[in-house]
Amino acid sequence: MKFLTAISTALLAASALAAPRIPSADERLAARVARRSNSRRTSPLQKISSDAETEGTNDPTKTNDDTSTNWSGVVIESPPSGATFTAVSATFTVPKPTSTGGSSQQAASAWVGIDGDTCQSAILQTGVDFTVQGSSVSYDAWYEWYPAYAYDFSGISMTAGNTMSIAVVSSSKTSGTATIKNLSTGQTVTKSITSSSSLCGTNAEWIVEDFEEGNGMVPFANFNSVAFTGAVAKASNGQSLGPSSGTKIEIVQNGKTLTSVSDTSNSVTVKYV
Repeated sequence: MKFLTAISTALLAASALAAPRIPSADERLAARVARRSNSRRTSPLQKISSDAETEGTNDPTKTNDDTSTNWSGVVIESPPSGATFTAVSATFTVPKPTSTGGSSQQAASAWVGIDGDTCQSAILQTGVDFTVQGSSVSYDAWYEWYPAYAYDFSGISMTAGNTMSIAVVSSSKTSGTATIKNLSTGQTVTKSITSSSSLCGTNAEWIVEDFEEGNGMVPFANFNSVAFTGAVAKASNGQSLGPSSGTKIEIVQNGKTLTSVSDTSNSVTVKYV
């Protein structure tokens, strides 16, 4: 009996030595922040002219909406005559992304912004990234004034099912604010931003994106569905516009349509298909 106990003890000790150490939550967060620092960035709309990538593919999900390799949602491509867009906002429920297969990390992002379509020299935007690897899911709230990289907010957290309010406001062509509120927890973060890259104020958008990290776009996650509600764009003349006055855009990659989009006067729903 003592001999068996000694063998069992030795085997347990060997297993403990062989088992890989699992990083703590704080260590995983620090690694993610380090990886994203000076790395994560939105790209302007990469539009596919005339649905070129889906021509001849017999894709049953193909529609007559505009297509892009990186943006899906709605873009209002011009403000009221004589005005510029100065604010865009919406509310959405944080989805739980799932992997499309394989062991690689996959991600998607939901955000609101000014410019990036017909004006590609600057984008003021803020939103939430959803990342999945296997069964592990993480979320990052961020702000960005393209062409600079995105920066993560601190002081706010979220999980699937939380209701998020996101908004950007430009106070001039080179300054503005980004605000994210977790309406489920009461947390709010705001960042005042300045940039040497001037906004045009000609586009307003509600987008789910396959964003860039490092040297290319991240593998696109199945984000299930994002519904932007209370979606409104405000112009410098005081007028407010809703998504129904914009253009719907779907993501197409490698000849396959990955998203579908529907809108109303105050909402945009983007689904992974």
